[in-house]
Amino acid sequence: MDIRKLEQMGIEQGFSHVVLLDCDTIELKPEVRQMCASGSCHKYDKCWSCPPGCGSLEECEARVRQYKNGIIVQTVGELEDALDGEGMMETEARHKNYFSEFEKKLREIYPDMLAIGAGCCTKCKVCTYPDAPCRFPKQAFSSMEAYGMLVTQVCQANGLKYYYGDCTISYTSCYLLE
Repeated sequence: MDIRKLEQMGIEQGFSHVVLLDCDTIELKPEVRQMCASGSCHKYDKCWSCPPGCGSLEECEARVRQYKNGIIVQTVGELEDALDGEGMMETEARHKNYFSEFEKKLREIYPDMLAIGAGCCTKCKVCTYPDAPCRFPKQAFSSMEAYGMLVTQVCQANGLKYYYGDCTISYTSCYLLE
């Protein structure tokens, strides 16, 4: 599919920005996975979409290298001030909703795509990790960070801003398409 059509579809979905992703620019960094292990988001070793449940860095690398092209999607929100937690959560909720709805549309065109989100998977209220397999392995998604991606680097390598100034926040995800 033409990138202009994908951009249009993404903007119509509600994303602020949609750009082509050259999958060869994706670098999976051990230090990003180490940040996950430090427990700052409290999801490490708690679900299938976060390390170590989402696989080793080598396993994630093998999945990513199956693709050449994708798109990066981003939702940018305005905040009242730098501590506007409510604004941050509202922007995150909008982004996750756009991401989920757009994934359904893209799966019709790219059934074997790899969706990589912002934050951990939210398909199930309670994850089966580690006691049982993932209920929805074809629909579950990990975050860019869980895969070891430094989001700012992926954006920069593909001509997309990440920082839009004071009192803004951006949530970024990607779909590896073909």
